[in-house]
Amino acid sequence: MTLADFLFTVLGAGALAAAVLPRLVARRPLSMPLVFLACGILLQLLPTPLPDIDLARDRVWVEHLTEICVIVSLMGAGLALNRPFGVRRWRATWRLLGITMPLTIAATGLLAWWLLDWPPAAALLLAAVLAPTDPVLASEVRVGAPTDSEHDEDEVRFALTSEAGLNDGLAFPVVMAALALTAAAGTGLSGGWVGHWLLVDVLYACVVGVLAGLAVGKVLGWLFFRAARQAVRLSEHREGFVALGATFLSYGVTELAHGYGFLAVFVTACRIRAAERDHGYHTVLHDFVEQVERLLTAGLLFLLGVCVAQGALEDLTWRGAAVGLLLLFLTRPLTGWVAQFGTAAGPRERLVTAFFGVRGVGSLFYLAHALGTEGFHVPSGELWAVVAFTVLASVVLHGVTATPAISRLDRLRWLWAQDRSHTGPSPSESDVADERP
Repeated sequence: MTLADFLFTVLGAGALAAAVLPRLVARRPLSMPLVFLACGILLQLLPTPLPDIDLARDRVWVEHLTEICVIVSLMGAGLALNRPFGVRRWRATWRLLGITMPLTIAATGLLAWWLLDWPPAAALLLAAVLAPTDPVLASEVRVGAPTDSEHDEDEVRFALTSEAGLNDGLAFPVVMAALALTAAAGTGLSGGWVGHWLLVDVLYACVVGVLAGLAVGKVLGWLFFRAARQAVRLSEHREGFVALGATFLSYGVTELAHGYGFLAVFVTACRIRAAERDHGYHTVLHDFVEQVERLLTAGLLFLLGVCVAQGALEDLTWRGAAVGLLLLFLTRPLTGWVAQFGTAAGPRERLVTAFFGVRGVGSLFYLAHALGTEGFHVPSGELWAVVAFTVLASVVLHGVTATPAISRLDRLRWLWAQDRSHTGPSPSESDVADERP
């Protein structure tokens, strides 16, 4: 048996499993990423001819594979959101971004500096890398396919999906701060880099990301729904792969202008969604993106399982594991809970939203990207071990608990809506989503 023949077999079986597993594990305390992670570990432990994978040595491949997965998932998230953009409508999102994310970065950085005795730049990098949330790895906690109603999204799924759509891009300035800090430390530590970082890496790159996303989204929205000629009005042809074109175009144009492409892709998706909110073509685009995203996620989690079985966690210490576990069990839940006071969410919704700060593919991308630019005076194996362990722990923890937690909330909403319904025994989806358990 040659390696190529075996890989073809694994790819075929994996693609079929990615189609079947979501239905098999539905309403069970499992998730598709968790199953693929376990399969990767199991296959490596068996006498199978899997290639050796090293996260540090294969950093470039890791960076680009995770990059593609992240931008595809960002397009899917933006297309799925039914709720129109607004300061009040997105109040939970702004609080999670403006309160939870900075507090999480600060707490994680301090833990890395104190527990691991890492230099400030490495501690800040770890905090930035672990900052983005990733509901791709726990599909129960994100919104579903786009619908005609803007009122049928519950607060938990909306908050977690919109938070992940934006914080994947907003983590970049903090990563750039870590890069600037380590470069300054090599020439004599000073604060001279702060002004350039604020103007270029924060203000310019974020503004370009938002403006480019809006511009590309506006053009594509016109092309999809309002072009005068039917031949170029793409919604008439209902081809789903167009979503990949929109994703790569938005990302590429923004990166060429030195803006944050992650931010632009999500903004583009939201702008396309707003161009013709009730059109069925959004479902076609979303469904195609979701299928591609599912394949990419399954493959990446399988490879992560292989890496773990091959010794990716060999450099992990108990202190490094403690940083990851404290992030998942204490830092994120506490900061997420505090941030939601004053939002529309009920107490149980606040608890679930705070707890499900899933860490995943975005963290792997940011670390791979950063390590290709600077050295952080910490062995790369240690950085990879802490990040990989945190992602692994998040996949297991949130994959097992997402279905019971969300199912419990959904059941409570339905029961409360049924009690208040005056139109019959079956309340509408909007009535159910409006309940705040």
